[in-house]
Parts: sequence; structure tokens; C-alpha cells
Amino acid sequence: MGRFNRESFIIQDKDVLRDDYQPETLEERDEELDEYAAALRPVIQGWQPNNVFLYGVTGVGKTAATHDLLEELQESAEEYDDVDLNVIELNCTGCTTSYQVAVNLVNEIRSPSHPLTTVSSSREPMSETGYQQKRIFNELYNDLESVGGTILVVLDEIDNIGSDDDILYELPRARSQLDLNVKIGVIGISNDFKFRENLSPKVKDTLCEEEILFPPYDANELRNILRQRADIALHSDVLESDVIPLCAAFSAQDSGSARQALRLLRKAADIAENEAMAGGEAKITEEHVREAEHQIQRQQVVEGMHSLTRQGQYVLLTVCQLAAEGETPERTKLIYQRYQKILRNHGTDPLKRRRVHDHLSDLSLHGILRLVDSTGGRGNYNEYELDVSLSSALDALESEFGDLTEIRETAKRHQVLD
Repeated sequence: MGRFNRESFIIQDKDVLRDDYQPETLEERDEELDEYAAALRPVIQGWQPNNVFLYGVTGVGKTAATHDLLEELQESAEEYDDVDLNVIELNCTGCTTSYQVAVNLVNEIRSPSHPLTTVSSSREPMSETGYQQKRIFNELYNDLESVGGTILVVLDEIDNIGSDDDILYELPRARSQLDLNVKIGVIGISNDFKFRENLSPKVKDTLCEEEILFPPYDANELRNILRQRADIALHSDVLESDVIPLCAAFSAQDSGSARQALRLLRKAADIAENEAMAGGEAKITEEHVREAEHQIQRQQVVEGMHSLTRQGQYVLLTVCQLAAEGETPERTKLIYQRYQKILRNHGTDPLKRRRVHDHLSDLSLHGILRLVDSTGGRGNYNEYELDVSLSSALDALESEFGDLTEIRETAKRHQVLD
């Protein structure tokens, strides 16, 4: 038999386990959907839309809920002659300023593939440089007025713009300030809780008219979501009873993200499928889930290390050594002291403490370390610990530093090796 064929022992439809799959119903979000629908209801009345701000960690259903409700809202709007509803969606990944968001909104409206293109077909796309911000905003307002009716502007991952939040102030006020013959509502979606806290007061007054929190899923909710997907994605009787609870537990303890739980189940299914293809039993077991978790975390470390300098790798090695001794979370000051010792043992000059702090921050941003805010007798200070398993981090570091058996043995003695 050739290498490529359609024989499958475990997986029936792998796409169902991907996070971009749209189920017929969004599980475990009834309360949030009801609150969201209430915020959108003025559209059907022909009134000015509310501005809605959704926030919560990644993978908890914010974008999926938005797609489901806006599709239902558009279908309902078609039943009323006096409601002309148009939706413009933009994922703000890569947009770090209000200027870039405005340019991308203009080009989204003018895109040949966009259903609103007919209203501005004579207008050329705009480049992302070379214009004053006022000119870009005016172009956007003109295009929105050409579209007309009621317009919902959906800005997903809006936290990418950081503190440059002018667009979030200007868009909701455009109708009243510029006498536009259009009703504009803004839906902002953010994965960053601190972004909401750091919005300027004037933006909070306009954008956060209706705020909806999507909390992390708990283990019971994740189990229900995974079972719904597994029933469609996998063949019958291939799941051992502890697989879905373990996937749910891993994710609930970490981020409460359905995306993370689905990725773990998908990886475990892949591992089990490969074993079945080689003559093994057609079952997904707890061992497959644990191996999947290890592989995912190891890959996360490997990907994060691609952006690290050699010194950054030494900083990670330092935290791993402390973790093996059961000494994490640990304060930056003590991490730096251990780092200096390791560098001298390797015959390398250590960096200044400020630079080591920068490397710790980088590792935290990549999800390899976790920053822990602590309060001591002398005030607040930062502590760091691994946000991946110690064994995964050591596996990745061995490609750079060679055999790390000594650290593994230390971890075994302290009973901290996962």
C-alpha cells in the first residue's frame, strides 16, 4: 500500500477539531449570547446601534459568537424594509496604529471581493503610508456615507493598536460630529484585559457603551465542547473514557481556552492514528494526550527560541535549573545571580541585570515563562516560573547546550520533573 491513502482508523473529519470550524451552535455561551443579542437589538428597531466591547482571553468564543449573531442579525434585517444593515469586519493583527486601522477599513470597503464595493467602485485602494491621518479618516467617512444605512464595524483583536486609540473615539462619534447620513456602531473585540483598562477615558465613554466579558471555560464546559466535536470528528469507540476529561483539565488549568483544548485533542488523535496505521490499537488513550501535551509545549519552546539570542537561551537555562531545584517562581534578582554563575561556568561574560530582565520579559511574551506578581515586606516585585513543562524546555535546550542529564537528575531528586 502506498504512503498516501484515505484509510483512517481514528479520525473521521479532522477539520471539525480545528478552532476555525463553525459548529451549528456555540456551546456553553448561552448567557453571553443573550447579553450580546440584547446589545445588538436596536439595529432591528432601526435605531442607532450600540457600541459593544467584547473582551476575554483567546479561544473563549468571542469571534465565533460575533459571526453567529451578525449572520442571524443580517437575516432578520432583510425582513424589514426600513433596515439597511451592512457589516464591515477587520482583523487588526498587524495594525499598530489608528492610521493603519483606518487605511485597512477603507481598503476593505473598496476591495473587489467585498459586497460593499459597488458603492465605492470608482475609488482606488489607499497605500498605508504617505497621507495625513485626517485625510485617511475623511476618506473612511466618505466611504461609510456612500455605503449608507446602518453599518456595524467589527474590529477584531483591536488591542494590537496599543495606546493609539483615536479610531475608537472618532468612529462612534462620526455621525453626530460630521452630520453623516449613516448609523455607525463599533464592535471591538480584545484578547487583552489590560487593553480595556488602559483605554483613554474619552474612548471608554464611547466604545464601551455595552461591555461583555467572555470568561475562560471551566473544565466541565470544555468537556462538553470537546464531546460535541469528537462525536463528529472521530470514529465511534476510539476514545478511552479519560481522554476528554484530561484534555479539558489541561486547558482549564492553563488558559480556559477551547482552542487549546481542541489542539490537544487533535494532536493526540494524530499520534494515535499514526500508531494505528503502523498496526497498533485504534484507540486514543491518556498516554496519547500526555505525549501530545509534551510535543505541543516542546514546539512552543523551540519556536520561541528562534527569536532568542544565545544570552536569551542562557536565561531560559537558568530558570530551568532553578525549576529543577524546586526554586521557582523566583525573583528577578535571584535569577540574575544564578545566571551570572552559569555564565562564568561556561566561560562567558554575563549581561547587565537590565538586559537579563528584558530576556525574561521576552520569554514571558512567548509563553515560555510566566510572570508572577508578588508582594513582599519591602513592596511589590516580579517572580518568574516556567509556563511550559520542565521536560519540554529541557528537550528544546538540549539542541543548543547538549546533554542536560544533570539538571534532569536534580529535578527527579526534588520530584519536580513532569
